Amino acid sequence: MPEVRFEVDVDEAPDEQPGADPFNRWHPEIEPTVTAEPGETVRLECLDWTGGQIHDNDDANEVRDVDLNQVHYLSGPVEVKGAEPGDLLKVTLLDIGSLNERSEFGFTGIFSQQNGGGFLTDHFPDAAKAIWDLDGTYVSSRHVPDVRYEGKIHPGLLGTAPSEELLEEWNDRETGLVEDHEADPESIPNHPTGESEPPVASPPTADGALPGEATGDAADRIAEEGARTVPPRENGGNADIKDLSLGSTIYFPVYVEGAKFGIGDIHASQGDGEITFCGAIEMAGYVDLQFEVVDDGVEKFGVDHPVFEPGHRGPDFSDYVVFEGYSVTEDGDQHYIDSHVAYRRACLDAIDYLTNFGYTREQAYMILGTVPVEGRQSGVVDVPNACSTLAVPKAAFEFDVSPDELGRSEDYGQVPITDDPLG
Repeated sequence: MPEVRFEVDVDEAPDEQPGADPFNRWHPEIEPTVTAEPGETVRLECLDWTGGQIHDNDDANEVRDVDLNQVHYLSGPVEVKGAEPGDLLKVTLLDIGSLNERSEFGFTGIFSQQNGGGFLTDHFPDAAKAIWDLDGTYVSSRHVPDVRYEGKIHPGLLGTAPSEELLEEWNDRETGLVEDHEADPESIPNHPTGESEPPVASPPTADGALPGEATGDAADRIAEEGARTVPPRENGGNADIKDLSLGSTIYFPVYVEGAKFGIGDIHASQGDGEITFCGAIEMAGYVDLQFEVVDDGVEKFGVDHPVFEPGHRGPDFSDYVVFEGYSVTEDGDQHYIDSHVAYRRACLDAIDYLTNFGYTREQAYMILGTVPVEGRQSGVVDVPNACSTLAVPKAAFEFDVSPDELGRSEDYGQVPITDDPLG
């Protein structure tokens, strides 16, 4: 086992960790806490993305009340010796796992529309929650019966620190998006409500900022200027790609000396899209990483964004039930080659399908967020409709979910839902 170079205590607050403090803002001045040589393997432990705000209980109000200013607690940064701006940082995910007896559960949440929402927040405005048992690589939930499968474990968030110039570019364009939306809500065609909730972007805020080990003026600048870790960007970030699993290799552009690599948001499993927002099986865990440096890789290979080669370990699903969606909203409005609308329709159709077997719509929504479903943009050339598909693996269920079995129905209860509903 490689040496643990970043250790966490799941029973302590993120800003009261026994070793180095995690960080939750991207900024060139974040202070390295781990140093690694090219070719070296290190183990980093990670808190869950909420920093312990969700517990193993039936209280959905915990999901409703998550403080989104205080999330994505990243381990690191790792300074990789010899990495310079313009290089590529090659990162191999050698192993990923839970913290065993220190944290033996995962969780999934449907976020309240007033607190981030999700891909289908206009259909699911209320907070809900499911707890998952972690049995090695297999997962199951008392809140979603008759579902058990091998998860596709992966980190949802990993990347390198931005340069000052790139950070300024991020903040300008995302602040501009918020301003455009405030001036004309209809200017964001894919926003689910056309209103302010959920927000269209998360500009910098000092509220809840953790600058890691930085102190003094640097800590103040990180809190005031640092980019939120909510979305993916050119540095990697919160891409939530389920296929970045065991054995994967990712090439990240380097923007600052040493790269300052950070990682967190470990998922026991997830479907393509993480559609409930807190849609994966979130967990505390560890990652074993090997670092290498590709000199002048950005210019040499024309790579100015992350590129990855997926690993070949994980669930081996072969039989699926597949749902199609088109660029027509559930209200019958026609859109032009809109894959966002098409994928929403595929998800909604899959949810309706699963309710035929006895699942509630909330349970079905969580199934699609956590089971390694395969989302595809299957056709984007035939006007006016894009075609998106969502493939649900049959082996994730302990019964046959084929269309031939639609007469079968059970009472699967319900996931915990907030006691302060919006819908």
